[in-house]
Amino acid sequence: MLFLAAGWGCFAASPGAQTGRVLTNAADVLALPDDQASQEIPVSIKGIVTVAEANSSWRGRFFVQDPSGGVFVENLTLPQPKVGDVVKISGVTRAGGYAPCITKPKWVKIGTAPLPEAKPVTIEELMSGVEDGQRIEITGVVRDTLWIENDIGIEVASGGYRFRVHLPALKGMDLQSLVGAKVLLKGTAATAYNAPAHTALRHFVTVTLYVTLPADFIIEEPAPANPYNGPLAPLNAIAQYRRDRSPGGQVHVEGVVTYQRKGQDLFLQDASGGLQVKSKLTVPVFPGDIVEAVGFPAVENFLPVLEDATFRKVDNSHEGLTPRSTTVGDLLKGLHHADYVTLRGVLVDRLALGVGRTADEPVIQTTLELQSSNLLFDAEKDTMEQNDFLTAIPIGSVVEVRGICMLESDEDGKVKSVHILLPTSHDVQIIERPSWLTTRHLLATLAIVSAILLVAVSWSVMVSTKNTKLKSLVSEKETAQHELQQAHDLLEWRVQERTKQLKVEMTARKETELQFRAVLTERTRLAQELHDTLEQTITGIALQLDRVATHFEKNPDNASRHLKLARNLTRQGQTDVRHSVWGLRSRAAEQFNLINALNVSGRQIAEDAGIQLQIETRGETHPLPETVEENLLRIGQEAITNAVKHSGAKTVRIKLQFTPQSVVLEIKDDGKGFAPETCAGPDEGHFGLLGMRERAERMNGQMSIVSAPEAGTCLHVEIPRNQNGGQNQEVEPGKNEKGV
Repeated sequence: MLFLAAGWGCFAASPGAQTGRVLTNAADVLALPDDQASQEIPVSIKGIVTVAEANSSWRGRFFVQDPSGGVFVENLTLPQPKVGDVVKISGVTRAGGYAPCITKPKWVKIGTAPLPEAKPVTIEELMSGVEDGQRIEITGVVRDTLWIENDIGIEVASGGYRFRVHLPALKGMDLQSLVGAKVLLKGTAATAYNAPAHTALRHFVTVTLYVTLPADFIIEEPAPANPYNGPLAPLNAIAQYRRDRSPGGQVHVEGVVTYQRKGQDLFLQDASGGLQVKSKLTVPVFPGDIVEAVGFPAVENFLPVLEDATFRKVDNSHEGLTPRSTTVGDLLKGLHHADYVTLRGVLVDRLALGVGRTADEPVIQTTLELQSSNLLFDAEKDTMEQNDFLTAIPIGSVVEVRGICMLESDEDGKVKSVHILLPTSHDVQIIERPSWLTTRHLLATLAIVSAILLVAVSWSVMVSTKNTKLKSLVSEKETAQHELQQAHDLLEWRVQERTKQLKVEMTARKETELQFRAVLTERTRLAQELHDTLEQTITGIALQLDRVATHFEKNPDNASRHLKLARNLTRQGQTDVRHSVWGLRSRAAEQFNLINALNVSGRQIAEDAGIQLQIETRGETHPLPETVEENLLRIGQEAITNAVKHSGAKTVRIKLQFTPQSVVLEIKDDGKGFAPETCAGPDEGHFGLLGMRERAERMNGQMSIVSAPEAGTCLHVEIPRNQNGGQNQEVEPGKNEKGV
């Protein structure tokens, strides 16, 4: 049930409630929190009565407004004042059904005055409930007429919202002629709230506007004198673009009636398609009648519909109806909504439920669940009594249904479900009955098979009894066979024990070999670590000392800066040597970042050599195994060091690319290049290229170098992301291949 309340939903702390003073304006009352408003704080205000309905539901209650705002007065024992009376009220506060109000009032009329000026508000402000009890001004389009509390009223649409307007001041006016008119309304907003008897939810539901003076109802744009004189629009065009469409205007359509639910809606169809027309009129029309309707276009479930419509039959015209044949593909495209169609499907289920009452008669809805291709849809028929024909259709039958196609779509235009409204039960035709193998027949077959199995079990029991006698005859043979089996088991156990001893000896030999291989691997790794860390650090120190020698006499401050850099490199070299000796990874903390490590170490090596370092990453970065990060860092450092020492480059570009399968490190310089086939190797004391290649192979990766004289150098290393099970995977010292 909906109840009316007055007051704003703005609950700030009230100065009057905190200090014990009497509240002297409406704003102080509305500002009270619920717990304080329930303490019956004294109130004494003076204002103008804006609404005072003389009917049994109000029972003397009224709205009063002073310069600070409007508030509801629960006047239950005294006579009711009139609209426009200036009254002085004393009473106490109450929390109210929606907002704080004044209760237990004593009021005295001290004069009359014009109603307070109405404040223009937006529809969003009105429908939020914050204007409850206030005189407001708003515009909208009249959509329907109705009765409110045994009095006349209208329903107005504005900005996508609908609200009711109580018009006691316009008694005797033909309200139906206002449908479609744009009006300006001035009145007092009263909020309807939800308050069941068992708990006071006090939830906002909607707003009713009370217009108490004829002058407060202004028609800005009158409705068409005869909306049926407007141009006809095709049924499928009411939601399409039209430049001349007026917001909130009515649309005139004409079509053949395919189905009617009196007092609810009817469905029309023309050459362009079908349309659902919602109307409260109970005038009966029949399938095939040609009618014209006038209503307001709207969207329901993301599909077009004509709301608040009136209709009339066109003379005595009548046409025959032929349903449109459709396919599942057309329905999934959103075609044939509200059309009279025919569709075939296999009956997978049926259900009959009571859904309500109409004119004191029960309504039973029979639903057939059908499947066509990959689409499940249902066909529905409402009847006063159970529909024996529809409920008797065998499950699995192929049926053809004729009716109104109702689609439900989402905001992307995709069809979520399909419903067929059956005008009559005869619109369902059985095309093919199910095969003999139904559920009932299958149960009967299972019963017969169970009986046969029972006979078979009885015969088996009889045979088992005879076999018991035979067991006693073979027991002696089984005893002898058991003794022979024991001797065989003893021999097999001795063979297994000797086999285990041989395996232990072989495992010990293999473990010794694996330990030796692990030592060799660790020695190789340590040699590479010393080359990749110590030599690179020494190179950086040498470059810094060269800078010191160059700037010492001309620019001592700059020379001092290079000495500090050389000292930092020396400390870094000490750290790297310790890490290499102890087999630790080259990272400063758990939050190791390969990109940052390449950037920092690369700039330490290249910056003072006058080389510009550029770093680029591609793909979505992922944490890499520690071995991969360490080896890629060392390869990058060695490549940058070679560019500084040998290439004479001005720019070094580093690109790190992450893919789902691998990580790729590519380092390019614009130096003088070299011929890879003639470059110095380990025989001449240069281990850089060999070390980088060994690191790549250890990670099951590939390394390639592209270079030529005066053409720069490009180093390309690609390492697979999955490092498990590689043939070159290192074996931890002291463990064999099984991790022992």
